[in-house]
Parts: sequence; C-alpha cells; structure tokens
Amino acid sequence: MNARKPWISAVLLSLFLASFGAKADLVVLQYHHISESTPPSTSTSVSLFNAQLDMITELGLEVVDLYEATKDLFSNNPSTGQRIAITFDDAYESVYSTGADILQERGLPYTIFVDTAAIGKHGYMTWGQLKELSGREGVSIANHTAGHGHLARKPGEAEADWIKRTNRSLDTAQAELKRKLGTDLPVFAYPYGEFDEALEAKVSERGWYGFGQQSGAIGPLTGKTRLPRFPMANTYGQLNGLKDKLNSKAFPLDTNQLPDGIVSANPPTLSLPLVDDIQPARLTCFASGMGRIDFKVTDNNILIKAPKPFNSRRFRYNCTHPAKAGGFYWLSQQWLDLSKPED
Repeated sequence: MNARKPWISAVLLSLFLASFGAKADLVVLQYHHISESTPPSTSTSVSLFNAQLDMITELGLEVVDLYEATKDLFSNNPSTGQRIAITFDDAYESVYSTGADILQERGLPYTIFVDTAAIGKHGYMTWGQLKELSGREGVSIANHTAGHGHLARKPGEAEADWIKRTNRSLDTAQAELKRKLGTDLPVFAYPYGEFDEALEAKVSERGWYGFGQQSGAIGPLTGKTRLPRFPMANTYGQLNGLKDKLNSKAFPLDTNQLPDGIVSANPPTLSLPLVDDIQPARLTCFASGMGRIDFKVTDNNILIKAPKPFNSRRFRYNCTHPAKAGGFYWLSQQWLDLSKPED
C-alpha cells in the first residue's frame, strides 16, 4: 500500500466532501480508432460513436476541454455540474478521417494523445494532419510518449537505465509537439495505462496531469497523476451501460493513497478505508474476467481480493456504490503484473 501520506481522517473527509458536494465531477472518455475495420479491442464503430455522442446530448451533459476542465476541477473554485471530456490515444488515421469531422460538425472539443514516434507510419496521422487539426477550434494535442513503450520499471532494470529511458520518452515527445505544433500542454496519457509510483513522480515533477486507462470519474480527491478514463471501444462503450458511466461520481476517497497497482502477490488485495459515504452492504465489486467478487469488512477497512490469480499482465478491480445525489460512485483499480510479457 502506498504510504506517501496518511489517510485523510473520516471527519476531515466528510467536511471536505460537504464543501464540494455541488461541484463538478469530470468523466473522461478514451477512444483509439473510429472505424469498422480496425482491431476490435480498440475500435469504436461510427454508428456507436454517434450514438454515444447522442446520449451525451440527450442527458444534457456539457462536453469540455480536457486540460481546462481538469485544471478547473482542482482549483479553489471549481465549476458545478457533471462534465464530459473526449480523448483519443495514439493519433490513428481514422480519428482524422472520420472522428474529427463528426466532432467538428457537433462543435465538440477533444484531445489527441500522440505517440510522436508513430506519426507518419501506416495507420497513423501525418504531422500535416495533426497540424491541421491543432488549428481547429476545440482541438488540443498532448503527450503520449515517443515510442509508446512500457514505462514502469522492468524487473531487473537498473535505476539509471530506467531514468534515462523514461526521460527520453517523456521529454522527446513533449519537445517535438512543441517544435512541430506549438503545443506544450501539461497533460499526459500513460501507454497501456501502466504506471508505478516512480513514474507518477516523474509526471508530477514536470507539472503534468497523468491519465490512465482505469475507469471512473474525476473529483477533487482524485490523484492528479492517476486520473481515470472510461474506455469507449465497442466492448466497453455499449449504450446499455453508458448512462451510468456518463453520470458517475468520483469515489469519495483520496486515490493518491491507493496502491500504484504493481502486483507483489497474485491475486492482490485492495484495502479501502471505511468512510461515512460508503456502506459495505451497498458496495459491488468486480474483477476482470471473473465477474462479481466478494470482499471482507474489518473495523477500519474493506478488503477486496479476487478468488484466484490472474493470467494477464493488466487487470482491474471495479467497484460501484450508489451516490448521494444519484448515479454511482465509481472506482477502478488497475493492477500490473510485471512478471507477465509486454504487449
């Protein structure tokens, strides 16, 4: 368990949440391809993409710029009302040829996280296309590394080698985006959603917000270097569960105090402190590929553990709980087993 600073006491947490009760939560949607012919696991069909955007409109939710909304959320006087931000990872060509026109027609802002080493390769945008998009109203371009490597420190990797490797990937991409597009946004998306505490520290040192691929809403207690996004590919973005995701609320916990997700035992145990807003009897938790799982309640904590080990490199525990103002508190803990092969 991460021990960077003690848990906020239940009394202070209750006061803090009360002061933010009417403030905005931010739900960030994550896309890759907008296409019928690209890999299913990372693709959203054109019809589903349009239907998702239609639902956002029908629910009366405001679509906002990612950086400005995130900065506002952590300010001393954040905005009110549920808000949505749209993001794309990797800068695939289908976003330029299909997704961008749909969003421009609807007048919706969005952010593209760019792997600068892939630009110009087959299936990706060119620098000219990125330049064109960056000139459109509401479009922002941000860092997704140079090379899309697995940035968590590898087993047996010397610290000096890891520092050199990650610094090059983070800083080369940021410099190239600034040189070629004139953008220097302090927002970053982790490749594969993978991070460890040391990588979070690098993102924090640079003054960046760090976005993962675990699901959930962002609130004032969410860690700034472990911000969640809801994957919106065909498998995860179907309309029957979308309303709950769009209206979800950040779990009322300081997520800086959750583990960074590096697995030391498989299956791992997630310990959540008992706070007033969470009643164990109303909590529901799921594990990747295992469906609903049980948990134990002690005097101070909720202990969540899958019934058997996972075989994949990345997996998640997802927990929901009815929120006071309607909808659900939503928490996703991504785990990373470094003993498993890289993608």
